[in-house]
Amino acid sequence: MENYTLISPETSFIDPSARIGAGAVIGPGCTVGEGCVIGEGAVLQAHNVVLRSRVGAGAVLYPGNFVQDSEIGAGARLYSSVAEGASVGENASVGPFAHLRAGSAVGRGCRVGNFVELKNCTLGEGTKVAHLTYIGDASLGKRCNVGCGVVFCNYDGRAKHRTEVGDGCFIGSNVNLVAPLALGAGCFIAAGTTVTRSVPAGAFVIGRARQQQSDALAARYLRGEGDGR
Repeated sequence: MENYTLISPETSFIDPSARIGAGAVIGPGCTVGEGCVIGEGAVLQAHNVVLRSRVGAGAVLYPGNFVQDSEIGAGARLYSSVAEGASVGENASVGPFAHLRAGSAVGRGCRVGNFVELKNCTLGEGTKVAHLTYIGDASLGKRCNVGCGVVFCNYDGRAKHRTEVGDGCFIGSNVNLVAPLALGAGCFIAAGTTVTRSVPAGAFVIGRARQQQSDALAARYLRGEGDGR
């Protein structure tokens, strides 16, 4: 092993087969399991569990991550998240409270935010999935933006289906993408839309119920006459 810092030997476990690079820092309450590789200058803060995985040079695992059978790229940042059979590219950011399931590959410089779940999908370089979203069985291109509450509807009750998203797509909040589906490069999906047919490159798609406003119904509601219907 190289020269590294183990802050609390009495609360941490380092398997003898693990390789830890020079300048790495292992915080209290950490586990580094059999066959793990921790790169030079990487930092594992308190209470991280790393099993059968590689952590790249200069990566930082903030407190409370679980990483298993995964590869974390150089300079990546993980915040209180789970990675199982996944890869995280260089300088990407994951979490807090994200779940990267088997077959997920987060590209270089991506942002995967809080309460995002990825399963068997790839995110191209620079793509951002900020929060509260599920992406399953999909490929997203570079520099896409996925809004809050987006669901990739990959399962029809019998089989899983894929969604392909081109470079530079904008997917607004509360969108449902019903697979199988393809979104062409640079298309825009407006918030609240359910997409059931493939979309050509550069298209703008919006599908919502028409909003209605009624002063009479508002008055009935305020008088306590049920829900106004």
